[in-house]
Amino acid sequence: MNAPSAETRSVVVEREIGYPPEKIWRALTQPHLIEEWLMKNDFKPEPNHRFQLSGAWGSVDCEVVAIEPHRRLAYTWAAFGLDSTVTWTLTPTATGTHLRMEQAGFRTDPEQQQFYMGAEASWPGYFDALEDVLARLE
Repeated sequence: MNAPSAETRSVVVEREIGYPPEKIWRALTQPHLIEEWLMKNDFKPEPNHRFQLSGAWGSVDCEVVAIEPHRRLAYTWAAFGLDSTVTWTLTPTATGTHLRMEQAGFRTDPEQQQFYMGAEASWPGYFDALEDVLARLE
């Protein structure tokens, strides 16, 4: 089972994407592009910027907590009692970029199980949509 100290868990999605980090960074940080693959938003790539992601089911309150252009982006993700952090890590490879997303902070109690399962099911689809946006970008 889990280690005794494991009070939270994470959803991690990693994918090799055949585009350079600079191109992926644009899709992760430009509001009109974020809207195409994730949700409507008022994101700005600035430290401590508070923003919202909104979908048909409701909204997520977020705040940028780390930003290293073309390398790393992290923001809080708070909604419906879930307080988590989404961290994107971009690592250049010979064929493009290794993109890693970790959403950390899911408590192991039953109330959080639905959030964890939803995130686990949703993020791969968001990655697919992100790749579709990248394919259309010049």
